[in-house]
Amino acid sequence: MQPQIVLLKEGTDTSQGKPQLVSNINACQSIVDAVRTTLGPRGMDKLIVDAHGKATISNDGATIMKLLEIIHPAAKTLVDIAKSQDAEVGDGTTSVVLLAGEFLKQVKPFVEEGVHPRVIIKAIRKALQLCMEKINDMAVQIVEQSKDQQRALLEKCAATAMSSKLIHQQKDFFSRIVVDAVLSLDELLPLNMIGIKKVTGGSLEESQLVSGVAFKKTFSYAGFEMAPKSYDNCKIALLNIELELKAERDNAEIRVDNVKEYQKVVDAEWQILYNKLAKIHESGANVVLSKLPIGDVATQYFADRDIFCAGRVPEEDLKRTMKACGGAVMTTANDIKPNVLGLCKHFEERQVGGERFNLFQGCPNAKTSTLILRGGAEQFLEETERSLHDAIMIVRRTIKHDSVVAGGGAIEMELSKLLRDYSRTIAGKEQLLIAAIAKGLEIIPRQLCDNAGFDATNILNKLRQKHAQGGQWFGVDINKEDISDNYEQCVWEPSIIKINALTAAAEAACMILSVDETIKSPKAGEPPMAGGGMGMGRGMGRPM
Repeated sequence: MQPQIVLLKEGTDTSQGKPQLVSNINACQSIVDAVRTTLGPRGMDKLIVDAHGKATISNDGATIMKLLEIIHPAAKTLVDIAKSQDAEVGDGTTSVVLLAGEFLKQVKPFVEEGVHPRVIIKAIRKALQLCMEKINDMAVQIVEQSKDQQRALLEKCAATAMSSKLIHQQKDFFSRIVVDAVLSLDELLPLNMIGIKKVTGGSLEESQLVSGVAFKKTFSYAGFEMAPKSYDNCKIALLNIELELKAERDNAEIRVDNVKEYQKVVDAEWQILYNKLAKIHESGANVVLSKLPIGDVATQYFADRDIFCAGRVPEEDLKRTMKACGGAVMTTANDIKPNVLGLCKHFEERQVGGERFNLFQGCPNAKTSTLILRGGAEQFLEETERSLHDAIMIVRRTIKHDSVVAGGGAIEMELSKLLRDYSRTIAGKEQLLIAAIAKGLEIIPRQLCDNAGFDATNILNKLRQKHAQGGQWFGVDINKEDISDNYEQCVWEPSIIKINALTAAAEAACMILSVDETIKSPKAGEPPMAGGGMGMGRGMGRPM
């Protein structure tokens, strides 16, 4: 009689072997089905409602994946690659998930027939290496060119990124704005120097780009209307000080026996406030921004001296103002000197829709810009912001890596042809596996057709024929329901998108294939599987 060996704690769930691998692949398939229809210019949008009832309408692969709260451990890797694509390149998040899922789908029959996962992984790596070489060969380098040509190119890339989003009707208008915003930054192209503010109401065409910092007018007290609303060459004091009478401590107690004594206490308090205000005024600042509230006494004081003030300014806006206009955020009123004040050429408060905005233009220190978006519903504006984020990322990438390939499934078809040709020259299992991966690459053009309601088989056959004859830039033409040379049609994407997407997809597929066992520990606080007498272990005396 051998005693039973207990290795893992009770309630641990283990599953291993081939069935485990197949079930992981199936889990990834169901994720792919969730985002599959969002690809391309005719893609559909998803409406996701979270636990708090907040609805999000989105077409961005990464956003959908984040909101889907996926708990399947293997399927989570697909969420991670979508996030990494979003962080690294910004666009192509749906493509990367589709590719990874399709690679797995194509090799699933081989797994079921007992081909060892390592053999499959080796084939995927080989295919990836061939694809990388081919993309680098094909990518068209953009030679150093005049400002206008570079602008035109960047606008085309931005327009391609936006053509699959909600705002594709206005993509010409927005691609100009996005390119302006990115070109207004300095060499490092920091993302956080482009602010995006949303104002509901008005039409999308009323959106504007402010070269400088803009933020919503903050909560203000009496006396505010008397302050001037525009300055030239103003000095800005950035503070982190509360400029109002402090509330008393809750448990403080002062005993006074006559009114004069009491008056002294009150006067001392006011004096503290007035001293602070006088110091700020002496420094010569005309605009005072503070992170903490500025009370009505202070507001009135500043208004009388022709100083504009705003309290409760959000931290990110204060920081952007500091970077753009120079100066420093002060936490005490004692050492406010001219050298810690920010400077800007022009400050004004302007009405935008139902909101008032404080605009700082002509900032000497950093190059920054703010997009003020207008539009109807709240969700619509949020989606516009996400779409513009993708486009901004693409333009940044294109400036740094100046090589492009044709979009619309053209590059995938060419790689598919390359792998198919290569697979015919080798013997053994790899031949079938590489052919399967070649077929997997066709998912992008196929899905573009499906989403637009075209006959995918027919169009793919035409594409295969074209590519076999050497038309390397031919892809799906959504507008004509046919195929066309997408390089001439100016459907361009930075080659870095494709390189990143293929690498991430191949790595995710390899990772999922290399897992052969899942061990899941029970959550803390869950009862062991065998009911321990009292079912859920009820607390003493707690009513049922």
